[in-house]
Amino acid sequence: MYSIFQIKSSQLLQVVIRAVKSYNFNMWNTTNFKKQIGMPVIGMIHLRALPGSPGWDSDLTSVMNAAIADADALVEGGVGAFMLENYNDVPFFRTKVPPVTVASMTRIAAAVRDRHPSMPLGINVLRNDAESALSIAAAVDANYVRVNVLCGAVVTDQGLIEGDAAEVLRLREQIAKDVAIWADLRVKHAAPLAERPLIDEAGDLRLRAKADAVIISGSSTGAKADSSELSIAREALPDCPLLIGSGMDCENLNEFSDADGFIVGSSLKSTGPFGYPVVDAEKVFNFVAAVRKLKKV
Repeated sequence: MYSIFQIKSSQLLQVVIRAVKSYNFNMWNTTNFKKQIGMPVIGMIHLRALPGSPGWDSDLTSVMNAAIADADALVEGGVGAFMLENYNDVPFFRTKVPPVTVASMTRIAAAVRDRHPSMPLGINVLRNDAESALSIAAAVDANYVRVNVLCGAVVTDQGLIEGDAAEVLRLREQIAKDVAIWADLRVKHAAPLAERPLIDEAGDLRLRAKADAVIISGSSTGAKADSSELSIAREALPDCPLLIGSGMDCENLNEFSDADGFIVGSSLKSTGPFGYPVVDAEKVFNFVAAVRKLKKV
């Protein structure tokens, strides 16, 4: 039996790959992802500020209508799925959000679901409220949630955030058994509490925290991801859906050809009425066309 110090990095990689292949996760793989999502472009629905947050303008109906309009534009442009999040509730709570946030997001997510019932829908409750995300998903029959920190510990602008996969997975088993968990690998606007090899973090995220899909992002919203991180994650997790979570546009798409999907928000926006960013259906169409050509879908 080798000690960890006697195993070279190449040997360690093979150990991780064998473990991932042999362990029965009952999780999404790349084939499941293609069946569930189809066109591998996940369009962001960035909600305007919700009740109680500093930017709230006292009109939830307007927030809901804006979300529906963005969803309509995303569908018109040809995306394969949605991700809805409380993007403008800055500054974010570190973990638990107030009940009014959960109630507001549930109302809006239900409206989006009613408007586009066949579109896969995901929920992300920033900064790291997996319990609320799963609860909303259960209520509106969403397909997946995004968890920024599922395992490990990171230093963020909200302070130290620690993942709690044990609680998250057990809650899902109780209330939302069919909802997939998409988790970030080195989430943006954060730094690891202690540096570890990326291959180890990727292995833990899939093997120990049981993420159905792994998201790779840049350092901040709109920042391009590092393609070398995608290569390392793909080598470690050959059958895991790997998604690029920030900075995607038509110009850099070819750098990430090995990704299974693309979560896109900022680059698909134009300035709308009263200065609010809104989804631009033409920009969506152009990006989807580029992905269609790249991935042959």
